[in-house]
Amino acid sequence: MPQDGPVEVVILGAGVIGLTVAYTLLTTSPNAYKIKIVARDMPDDLSSQAFASPWAVRMVAAHRGELVADERLQRQDAGMGAGNNGSNKMWELTPQGLAMELPSRVFFTTNEDLSQLWYKDLVKDFRVLDPSEVPAGLQGGIAFKTFSINPELYLPWLQSELLARGVEFVRRKVHSLGEAAALAGPNSVLVNATGIGARSLIGVEDADSSSRSRSGRGNPGEATYIIPRPSPPGEVLLGGTFQPDNWDTSLDVATAKGILERCAALAPQLKDAETRILRHNVGLRPARKGGPRVEAAWTDVPLKSELLPLPESDGRVNGRVLLVHAYGFGAAGYQNSWGAAQEVADLIASNLKN
Repeated sequence: MPQDGPVEVVILGAGVIGLTVAYTLLTTSPNAYKIKIVARDMPDDLSSQAFASPWAVRMVAAHRGELVADERLQRQDAGMGAGNNGSNKMWELTPQGLAMELPSRVFFTTNEDLSQLWYKDLVKDFRVLDPSEVPAGLQGGIAFKTFSINPELYLPWLQSELLARGVEFVRRKVHSLGEAAALAGPNSVLVNATGIGARSLIGVEDADSSSRSRSGRGNPGEATYIIPRPSPPGEVLLGGTFQPDNWDTSLDVATAKGILERCAALAPQLKDAETRILRHNVGLRPARKGGPRVEAAWTDVPLKSELLPLPESDGRVNGRVLLVHAYGFGAAGYQNSWGAAQEVADLIASNLKN
C-alpha cells in the first residue's frame, strides 16, 4: 500500500527486539519511516521482573543444543553470527565495549555427533572437544569463540542511537491492539514486540507464551551456564533453570544453591573464599511454545475481539493496519535480534508494496 511521506510505525515493546527492529528500519530505509516506541518498561528499568531484556547476559549459540533447527531460526541466528552466513553485527560492537569476545565451551549429557551442529559455521573457531577435555559425567562438548553482552550498556546505546534518529519513546501500558493502532492511525504499521506481554495483550492473547525459562541441555528444569559480563571486571552470571508455566518471581533458595553447586562442578574456582554472590536474579523469560512468532498481515481495526474500550481522548481507528508480530524468543532475544529485525523489516517493506 504505497503512500506519500514516511510511514507511521508504532512498536510495542522497548526490549532488545523492539529496539533492534527500530534501528534496522531506520538504517536500511532512513527516510521511509516515522517511528514511535510505546512500552511500559524502558531500557533503564533494570529491576522489572517481567521485562526480560535487562536481565540477560547473552552469548551467541551457547543455549543452542539442537543438532538441527528450522530455516527461520537459522536465518535469525545468522544475523548475529561470525561465520560465512553472518553479518558480524555483534563483533563490530566489541571495540566499543558493548560486547566482549570470549572463549566458550558447551557440554552435553547425551552422546551425539557434535561435528554436525547446525550453528558450527555461525561461530568462530568451532571444534569438537577431545574426550579428555570433557568433565566426568558428561558425554561430549564443543568449543568456539563467542561474545558476551552487558544489557545495562547495550540497551541504552541502542536507545541513544534511536533518539538521535528521531524516534519517539512513550512510556505507557497498552492493553489492546486497538489501543496501539489508535496511536498511529490508519494505514500504519504496528509491531508487536511485547515479549511475555503477548499473553495478555487483547487481540493477541497468546496462550503459548511461557515463563521463567532458560533453554538449554541437561536435566529437566536445568540449564547450567557460566557467562562472564563485559563489565564490571570479574563479574559472571551463573544459571539456570527451565521452568515453563512457572510465573513465580520469588527467590527459590534450593534452586539458587543447586545452580551454584552445578556451576562450581564445572568451574571449581567458584568455591574460592573470594567469591561473592552479588545478587539473585529471578525473571520471566518470553519463551513461546512452538518457537518465535515473526509474521505480518493487514488487520482491520477495531478488532471484533476487543474487550476494552478506548479512552474517548484517543478516539477509535477505523481502517487497516499492518500488524507484525515479533515475540517469543525466550533466552535467545539478543542472539536472534538482528536476524529477526531484518526479517521484520523485509515483511514490512514487502507488505507496503502490495
